[in-house]
Amino acid sequence: MTLNIILLGPPGAGKGTQAARLEDEHGMVQLSTGDMLRAAVKAGTPIGVQAKAVMDAGELVSDDIVSGLIGERLDQLGAETSVIFDGYPRTAAQADALDTILSDRGRQLDHVIELLVEEDALVDRITGRFSCGTCGAGYHDRYKLPKVADTCDQCGGHDFKRRPDDNEETVRTRMAEYRAKTAPILPIYDARGIVTRVDGMAPIDQVNDAIEAVLTPAG
Repeated sequence: MTLNIILLGPPGAGKGTQAARLEDEHGMVQLSTGDMLRAAVKAGTPIGVQAKAVMDAGELVSDDIVSGLIGERLDQLGAETSVIFDGYPRTAAQADALDTILSDRGRQLDHVIELLVEEDALVDRITGRFSCGTCGAGYHDRYKLPKVADTCDQCGGHDFKRRPDDNEETVRTRMAEYRAKTAPILPIYDARGIVTRVDGMAPIDQVNDAIEAVLTPAG
């Protein structure tokens, strides 16, 4: 069965981790508008050429271009491929456009899954993380320190780094932006009865199990 889902959640909620699992376990494809835009520009597709001209002029890419980008990508994937929308839609107009894009291709939106997070806990999760500068292995000040101080468990490297935007002010700003962007679209999907809210602060496996229960209900 082909599935079309939207995965919602602020930065740090674990969307990327869960989307990767869905790709591995169900053969789904994550459609991130930012990634698709860069790929289309690089490939020189008709929409990519149009988008590049707009960006080169210093303007924002319009909803029409983003919609065209999604339609173009869905056509490339084919009708049997299940997809995860990430970062789109963000407005009521985009939600309406997505309905048309899917309908034109014999698809429909099946589920909207929101990963709920507690802001203070998310700040703790994000501001404490760091990684090995050599192999990229992830660590955390509180939850996952290297077994040997200053030595990567994976490669034995000693160079660790933190992302400059992993600070409290940035995290709280992102949370506010997320609430502002999702506020217009959630009531639309709530009215259709297709929204499921999952505890994004639970362990990764539990979050995955909760999403699996939505996608493959018993019976």
